[in-house]
Amino acid sequence: MIVYERTSWLAMVFRLHGSALPRVWPRMLATTLISIAFTLLQRYPTFHLSLTVTPFLITGLPLGIILGFRNASSYERFWEGRKLWGGLVNGCRSFVRQLHGFVQAGASVQEPASGEAQERVAVFQKEVAYRLVAFAIALRMHLRREHGYDELRPFLSPRELEELPHEASPPAAILHRIGLDLRDAGAAGWLHSRHAPLLETTLVQLTDVVGGCERIKNTPTPISYIIFIHRAVAAYALLLPFGLVDTIHELTPVVVFFISYAFFSLDAIGDELDDPFRGTENGLPLATIARSIEIYARRRLGESDLPKPLTAKSGVVH
Repeated sequence: MIVYERTSWLAMVFRLHGSALPRVWPRMLATTLISIAFTLLQRYPTFHLSLTVTPFLITGLPLGIILGFRNASSYERFWEGRKLWGGLVNGCRSFVRQLHGFVQAGASVQEPASGEAQERVAVFQKEVAYRLVAFAIALRMHLRREHGYDELRPFLSPRELEELPHEASPPAAILHRIGLDLRDAGAAGWLHSRHAPLLETTLVQLTDVVGGCERIKNTPTPISYIIFIHRAVAAYALLLPFGLVDTIHELTPVVVFFISYAFFSLDAIGDELDDPFRGTENGLPLATIARSIEIYARRRLGESDLPKPLTAKSGVVH
């Protein structure tokens, strides 16, 4: 995601970083060059071809509405992804708090716990908190189709790391393992029966986040709709000179340039927003959010050697 400061209107007009122009300029260049060639050919009666502007007025408005609707639906996917990851942060924080507040030595008996029992619970809390950190990182990797789990090595056992590549949903598998940890804590008398449902509820919320993210990732906009929009925009931009040349003559390429910029940019923005989890400049900062969860969980464990928050590089956080 691009980090920027709101500057003057004029600065935003001339800003290149973050705009769709780097992605659409080849298309704009092609349509503009074609319109220049077409305009020059109109000087020769043999090659004179033209249409009235009416067909383009009739089709331009519906095409603009379709592009606007497509971008609105794509932004809805983007915003839903951001809300899910916001819920992920809240859920992880709640789970860490519940883990330290409810999982205690002697939680199910009215006797003071020994020092050894408290140490065992502390080790258990650290293992579960580390699995929670691994869950956040694994979800980021899962959504971005990243392979290799060396990044999870500090947080999971070697056996768990070996099993993850065989899981259809590694983050869901880690949550399942945390659920088994809570079962073991209850059997050991570290988790009272009235507190267990609270932690289970938080795990269910985290599972819902995984499912919501997978729904967005695995259900893209139907390809027939995307193909239609690409074809319609391309056809409109290529045929536009036929409707303008008899009206504005030599200025036809200039008008085609600006209209093609508007339509191609809207098309490209819709494509980028359609998958909010991609590691592009305008994608959601999943790595940054996962790092913040790691820092929070490890700070609650009392660790001092914490990783630094991820900062923007060249104005971009990932």
